Amino acid sequence: MSPSDSKAAQPAVPLTPAAGKLHAGFLKNNLREYGMLISLVAIMVLFQVLTDGTLLRPLNLTNLVLQNSYVVIMALGMLLVIVAGHIDLSVGSVCGFIGALAAVLMVQYDWGYVPTAIVSILAGAIIGAAQGWFVAYGKIPSFIVTLAGMLVFKGLTLALLQGQSLGPFPETFQKLSSGFIPDPLGGDTMRTTSLIVGALAAAALVFFKLRGRAKLAKHGMEQEPYAFFLVKNVFFAVVILFFSWLLASYKGLPNVLVVMAVLIVVYDFVTNRTTVGRRIYALGGNEKAARLSGIKTQRLAFLTFVNMGALAALAGLVFAARLNTATPKAGLGFELDVIAACFIGGASASGGVGKVMGAVIGAFIMGVMNNGMSILGIGIDYQQVIKGLVLLAAVFIDVYNKNK
Repeated sequence: MSPSDSKAAQPAVPLTPAAGKLHAGFLKNNLREYGMLISLVAIMVLFQVLTDGTLLRPLNLTNLVLQNSYVVIMALGMLLVIVAGHIDLSVGSVCGFIGALAAVLMVQYDWGYVPTAIVSILAGAIIGAAQGWFVAYGKIPSFIVTLAGMLVFKGLTLALLQGQSLGPFPETFQKLSSGFIPDPLGGDTMRTTSLIVGALAAAALVFFKLRGRAKLAKHGMEQEPYAFFLVKNVFFAVVILFFSWLLASYKGLPNVLVVMAVLIVVYDFVTNRTTVGRRIYALGGNEKAARLSGIKTQRLAFLTFVNMGALAALAGLVFAARLNTATPKAGLGFELDVIAACFIGGASASGGVGKVMGAVIGAFIMGVMNNGMSILGIGIDYQQVIKGLVLLAAVFIDVYNKNK
């Protein structure tokens, strides 16, 4: 028997006091990641009890997804901007401007929704490139550049719509936000196709996580204790199955949820598995060291803003499709929800820290709070106060842990 076979044949190590200390140390070092997840679960349980079960009813759950889809989409782009050490205050205005542009093209000029979507996303990328150039190459602070952009695109939206709402949109375009995936299997009380898609997603999650863990073990790299790995991934798989079942019992999985899921997977892969993702974290962690190590920091910062502009444009299309009209006030305050989602999800205000799933969890914490407080009849004034305090607490905890 070879040494490797002998090693593989050894029984699992029991949980000794030393192993328990190792688990406690891992939990302490990753408290931010697990804390956000625990917070989301606690908030959902709280509002589920306070609203007498209304929060997780299939209809309300569908509305929760639709109401927060554009925030999640923009949070993915904002996370990269924040990790790179910058900020983008213009995303709400860009979102509203792109919705107005799409309305003019489809309603006034009878464009199809496909060419309109392509032109709109390209326009968003160009806007992001313009702002990114001033930040990366012009060396103007991103706060100033994007604050100017917020004002500029608010004005351009008013000019484009001439101060009036414009709509409605073609039904095919509306399905981007209000449509659901088809059900060829023809379930009567249960959207079977949506349930199967959810089950496949849960199975794929477990498979890829197991494969990733096996690769880490093969190369002798540090990984989370097996107990944490098992509990976390079983939890996520059960949550996916449970919410798929709830949504399938209503109208099925919304189209925009599928779009969000694809984007989350793509951005999680980019940030964790690609050279570009690692370089963005290096840029935010120490810009000078990153530049001296050969990373083209200016180009990287520029590309994060291009990406942010494209995602803001996509969010603008989703929001316009949901409202079925473009309004001059569309996008108002969105940048606050998006930035808050990233910070609540664990992104650091000083850059270099943040995860995709953290931003997504942060967005849904904000969304669940908004939805739950609305169901309870809490006024918008107190909602804003509570959201502000939650944001302040999240940033305070980040700064406290860093100083400690």
